[in-house]
Amino acid sequence: MFEGLFRPMHLLLILFIVLLIFGPGKLPEIGEGLGKSIKAFKKAFTEKDEPKDEHKSIDQKDEKKGN
Repeated sequence: MFEGLFRPMHLLLILFIVLLIFGPGKLPEIGEGLGKSIKAFKKAFTEKDEPKDEHKSIDQKDEKKGN
């Protein structure tokens, strides 16, 4: 059903339409926001796999407040 959906000509057409809608000034901002979103998603995904010791971090915060 979706074979050949993203051929180079299709991608150029999509890029042209996005350029018309947002203009050349907004594209860097959109790209930056998209990049930050992907980084945050990857970071959240990898942090999920790592076990966290929440009690330890809370205790450390309490110790810092006491000093």
